[in-house]
Amino acid sequence: MRGLNRSIVALLALLLILCIAVPEMADAAMLRQGSSGEQVKMLQSKLKRWGYYNGNVDGIFGSGTAQAVKYFQKKNGLTADGIVGEATARALGLSLTGSSGGGSSSSGGSSNSGDKDLYLLAKLVHGESRGEPYKGKVAVAAVVLNRVKSSSFPNSISGVIYQKGQFSTSSLKAPNAAAEAAVTSVFINGNTVLPSDVLFFRNSGSWDHELYAKIGGNYFYY
Repeated sequence: MRGLNRSIVALLALLLILCIAVPEMADAAMLRQGSSGEQVKMLQSKLKRWGYYNGNVDGIFGSGTAQAVKYFQKKNGLTADGIVGEATARALGLSLTGSSGGGSSSSGGSSNSGDKDLYLLAKLVHGESRGEPYKGKVAVAAVVLNRVKSSSFPNSISGVIYQKGQFSTSSLKAPNAAAEAAVTSVFINGNTVLPSDVLFFRNSGSWDHELYAKIGGNYFYY
């Protein structure tokens, strides 16, 4: 009987430890109001570059940062709760490792982040050039990568795609094989059908930018 009591006490102690540890583990994988540190700075910097945030990049997740996160989430089809969890971090190109309240940071530039960016680009190509010939898909991917290299746009694939007012991202779906092949052709093999200063495309031929060419159903502009 004494041994049984000890087992029950040990089990209760284990449950108490788990109740304390699980919320802490969950917090470590997200950023929310009250968080601080380098990861919050990276978050604020991205949101500011993309036009969602106009406050200070100070590493303090206050109400202004929370509102900017909600704005980003709402515009991009995410749950607008102001908390940077797994889905929002993936959309932002952030890798949340370490404590959300401390100073440890992740560069967001790991190979995993790069793979996520390429997959995101393939999703965009699929959405923006569905029904277009293969050359048209390659051209859409090339525009995004041209923007990454341009000083006038964010310097990452996710930054370009999620920049406010540029692309419709709320309904991006898994890419098909043709979209993935187009991204591989441009990003991995360096094959492109556009000069590096072609930065825009649309499905209408009347615009105030100089036209480079029509490829498939889209018009590509300098």
